[in-house]
Amino acid sequence: MKMKFITLSLFALFFLSCQKTKEIVDSLDPNSLHNRGVGSSANELLSAAKFKSLKVEIQYMPGFAPDAGALNHLQAFLSANLNKPDGVTIVTKEISASTKGTLTANEVHEIEKANRSVFTENNQIAVYILYTNGNYSENNVLGVAYRNTSAALFGKKIRDNTGGLGQVSRTKLEATVLEHEVGHLLGLVDVGTPMQTAHKANGNHCNNQNCLMFHAAETTDILGFLLTGNIPSLDANCMADLKANGGR
Repeated sequence: MKMKFITLSLFALFFLSCQKTKEIVDSLDPNSLHNRGVGSSANELLSAAKFKSLKVEIQYMPGFAPDAGALNHLQAFLSANLNKPDGVTIVTKEISASTKGTLTANEVHEIEKANRSVFTENNQIAVYILYTNGNYSENNVLGVAYRNTSAALFGKKIRDNTGGLGQVSRTKLEATVLEHEVGHLLGLVDVGTPMQTAHKANGNHCNNQNCLMFHAAETTDILGFLLTGNIPSLDANCMADLKANGGR
């Protein structure tokens, strides 16, 4: 019995030592605050309890700068849904092109770690969005949220499907994908922001085909809808979820 107590005490001491070391390391690494799962910063992004403002850093590769209309739409979307009394700021910056035509989520994350310059600090939380010059490893995917404050849009796939004869406008498609991926960062659907009413389908997506968080909004499946329709909005269920988790 005595030996068991000693063993448990040593284990507890080792565990606490490891935790203390981890805290010290994390406090020195700005990336550590942005290296958690999608949705884990939902309340911090939505509410004013911890962070009073949001800064969105959008980095893009040559030839794939964000569409101005889409950025204006994103600004309005964030301002309407987040409780950030000190405001929402979006900044853009060009970075070097990738030599790979297709990227995985892990490869996108490596690009972020090499280039990201805006981090959460003081009373401001930060989000990073990358516009790549290529495609995703899943061919029909237009965007992906891959960390708690990180998302990417696949510029070549978006450009190849917009602006031409019989194609949707770039502003409509880009704004839809941008806001859909940001919706996942905000914890929708049921990935950090609890559902007030059950409405999840196709993974972490809304079951309403007219909602921004419908699964098609991050793939080429949305193209037909946008040809005749407008940029989708969040439906009542998604809006209720955000409000319950600190949003407007």
